[in-house]
Amino acid sequence: MSTARVSLGKTGEDLAVAELERRGYEILARRYRRRGGEIDIIARDRGTTVFVEVKTREDGEFGDGWEAVRSWKQRRMSGVAMDYASRNGLVDTPCRFDVVSIQLGPNGPVIEVYENAFDALDF
Repeated sequence: MSTARVSLGKTGEDLAVAELERRGYEILARRYRRRGGEIDIIARDRGTTVFVEVKTREDGEFGDGWEAVRSWKQRRMSGVAMDYASRNGLVDTPCRFDVVSIQLGPNGPVIEVYENAFDALDF
């Protein structure tokens, strides 16, 4: 992965964390990596564990960021989320999957949070 792409991803995650905290989310982890995938942000929102995928775009050439979270990505996130939940005693607590889409532009970033963007998929 190119340095520019890594930098873009880090910028997007930082913006997403700031927006989620502004909305009252408590950030529990960032870049949670396990064999089989990574979850960008794990947070708590009013008693619900939230697994967040961040998609950052510099232009609209490839569509909105949330559109890039296809079923294979959802399946991978579901597996990593299950790992996190089991390691942290959260298996029987409510959880959801959110997507934060960030469009960078000349007038500043446009940040959209899609709560409960998809359901956990079997893996």
